[in-house]
Amino acid sequence: MNRVVVGAHYGLKDWLAQRVTAVVMALYTLIFAIGALSMGGLSYENWHGLFAGGFMRFATFLFFASLMYHAWVGVRDIYMDYIKPTSVRLVLHAVTLLLLIGYLGWAAQVLWRL
Repeated sequence: MNRVVVGAHYGLKDWLAQRVTAVVMALYTLIFAIGALSMGGLSYENWHGLFAGGFMRFATFLFFASLMYHAWVGVRDIYMDYIKPTSVRLVLHAVTLLLLIGYLGWAAQVLWRL
């Protein structure tokens, strides 16, 4: 008997990606909270000092990259489940993907402009 498995583990990669990106965002939130609470005051100099180091910039960029991928998987799944016309779904996928890439680029620009 030739058994053809179609679609096995289709959602495993996306499920795992959602969990990994959620963990990255949760860890960053803790790191950011510790940094913000320990900086002493809410002045521009203190905020600039928090993000002046390469670690915090990289961690923040990793947070935003995780956020964008997390959002992409979630919104893409919503589109696949609820938007039935293929052409409309394709346009929504393209617009959403371009926006998320643009937001990530904007975040990088803000982070490295400091």
